[in-house]
Amino acid sequence: MRARRKLIGTPDRPRLAVYVSLKHVYAQIIDDWAGETKVAATTCEDEVAAECNGSTSNIEAARVVGRIVAERALDAGIEKVCYDTGGRTYHGRVKALADAAREAGLEF
Repeated sequence: MRARRKLIGTPDRPRLAVYVSLKHVYAQIIDDWAGETKVAATTCEDEVAAECNGSTSNIEAARVVGRIVAERALDAGIEKVCYDTGGRTYHGRVKALADAAREAGLEF
């Protein structure tokens, strides 16, 4: 909750929110001022799960989600985001998703 008070997605720099469960990885780019999700990607989607090579909850799956959410954001005209880890430490799948999004062209 402390991080949420500090991180607010604006139209210029929306918030890239990440949620990691035991089975899936979720990422959304949210404009908090408008209260809407601009772009989303998750391993629940068939096209994303097909690229994950079997497991949808490992570091490789997080990299796939990070790359896809970055590609969709760039298509929507979003180049800069602020990264919201959702209270999780910046390690493992959360870090892998961020690194893949940076490599695909998003600026944090």
